[in-house]
Amino acid sequence: MSEELKQVTHIDNVRLGEDEKSVVIIDQTQLPNRTVYLTLRTPEEMYDAIKLLQVRGAPAIGICAGYSIYALARQWEIGSYTEFAQKFHEQKEYLNSSRPTAVNLSWALNRMEGLVTANAGKPVSEILDLLGKECRAIHEEDIAMCRAISEYGLSLIKEGDGVLTHCNAGPLATSRYGTALGPLFLGKERGMNFHVFSDETRPLLQGARLTSYELQKAGIDVTLICDNMASIVMKNGWVQACFVGCDRVAANGDAANKIGTSGVAILAKHYGIPFYVLGPTSTIDLNCPDGDHIPIELRDPAEIREKWYAEPMALPEVKCYNPAFDVTDHTLISGIVTEKGICRAPYTESLAALFKK
Repeated sequence: MSEELKQVTHIDNVRLGEDEKSVVIIDQTQLPNRTVYLTLRTPEEMYDAIKLLQVRGAPAIGICAGYSIYALARQWEIGSYTEFAQKFHEQKEYLNSSRPTAVNLSWALNRMEGLVTANAGKPVSEILDLLGKECRAIHEEDIAMCRAISEYGLSLIKEGDGVLTHCNAGPLATSRYGTALGPLFLGKERGMNFHVFSDETRPLLQGARLTSYELQKAGIDVTLICDNMASIVMKNGWVQACFVGCDRVAANGDAANKIGTSGVAILAKHYGIPFYVLGPTSTIDLNCPDGDHIPIELRDPAEIREKWYAEPMALPEVKCYNPAFDVTDHTLISGIVTEKGICRAPYTESLAALFKK
């Protein structure tokens, strides 16, 4: 593996602090111009890091949440199990309220709380040790999942293919290789070459600031395009596959991802280009029947009007609608790539089968 590629795929984007009472993250809002590490110690700092997208990407959010609730628990001076469990539940609910769409957030927090509940009556010191092992296990499992997803995804493309991606689902958003970008990094490691078209991903520009940054640093041929240029590069025959991540997948295969993803899927369908969703099984929510039941986060209108500009690009009285995600209908998805394999339609059957293995 080249040194440049390793620096990208092994980036230390979320980790537990050395004192185990804090969490250290890369502030993704500062990239690509500055690499800034933040140390999160208080519940408010951890909440804001997720809410303000300093840590983002469904798997990374889950990892951060697991570390965060453990780091907070290490700070408490509570001897009784009852008090500890109550405090744990309160802080878990607070962190869980930071963002509604990515299911990994609640998944990781529920997993940690489930361990507390399962060990009711044990000394708090012993439960803390178990929680420390559990949050590390969440991270290690994600590393393994990303590698497996990358292997399955790589089987869908060949040398020289053009791949279009939307938002960012690389190492910064996950662990190691990433999900949607993972096959590209793994292919590069094996000497394969691809050309990637990276949608800028308005209004927060994750494709411009993060995806093109990761790919360029890794030595992968990448071209940044505005979101409304996807159609022309598809029409020109430059795209052989679309790879995107996901924040939640419903039981029927409908998938929520960054706003603009469903438009890419519609274009891909028109031009006969396969459209793949890549993500770990932790993003699959079998309790959610379809995309209509996925909560969609609405964000500050200022992100559209003024965030990246020297001065506002719209009058302050102009109304803005700023959903963070949209839902891609399952009929537009060629396959859902997980660490357990590639699911195909009908997704109600193939997704459910993953959890029976």
